[in-house]
Amino acid sequence: MEVSASASASLSSFVPRFLPLFYPQSQTITSSCKPLLSSSSVRLISSHKRLAPSRCRSDQSAFTGTNVLDSEPIDVVKRKAMDIAPELKGASIFLVGINNHIKTKLGKLLADSLRYYYFDSDNLIGEAAGGNVSAQALKEADGKAFQESETEVLKQLSSMGRLVVCAGDGAVQSVTNLALLRHGISIWIDVPLDIAAKGDSLNSEPSPELFDALKASYEKSRKGYDTADASISLEKLATKLECEDLETVTSEDIALEVLKEIEKLTRVKKMMEEASRPF
Repeated sequence: MEVSASASASLSSFVPRFLPLFYPQSQTITSSCKPLLSSSSVRLISSHKRLAPSRCRSDQSAFTGTNVLDSEPIDVVKRKAMDIAPELKGASIFLVGINNHIKTKLGKLLADSLRYYYFDSDNLIGEAAGGNVSAQALKEADGKAFQESETEVLKQLSSMGRLVVCAGDGAVQSVTNLALLRHGISIWIDVPLDIAAKGDSLNSEPSPELFDALKASYEKSRKGYDTADASISLEKLATKLECEDLETVTSEDIALEVLKEIEKLTRVKKMMEEASRPF
């Protein structure tokens, strides 16, 4: 697909303007915002489909005063989210890692549990460009313009609070973008490439072309992933929960681990702030 210079310019100029329109000060997105972007781009998640309970033997020590077997997994996650919310103080959460269905579901679940807004940075760029196909064409035709658009989206998102953002690989491929992620808490969701490539159809084998593309993207972004404030490895979590295979780990299992890591980070920050105060 051929991309004109005007298309590149319109994307760069449009991105800085549209985000504030969809982030009102109140916690309700008004109907007046609907004509510009679809409701899938940005919303305050008010409900989340209950997923099947994990078939793994979860570490019950993580649920202080709670018997896992007596609670729905989603309820346990929401209670944990409410426990850490005061210390989080509205800080945004950026999920980095290879784009895949696991990271997307996790982002929506975290937004639901924390009462945050959910964004996918790649989707925002796609809608600003006129669709994901147009965005991909721009990326191939004018990589610099696309990178500038990625930076502009992150700049807008990082200036806000109470967001869960599924960040694209461009978020960790430049020093400027990595600095913008420091405005919130960044978590690397480390999912094996073969599972990421399968998508929702876990029973199907990914095409060699898709796997190779993901591998190339992973290798290019690996150093950036390492700079995240914390990381959650699907393989390590499956081992911890004594899962028979990785596919039995649920979104709730991962979300709880993310929230526990965030809790550790906020505690360390609080201790450092208290230690720096004059006597």
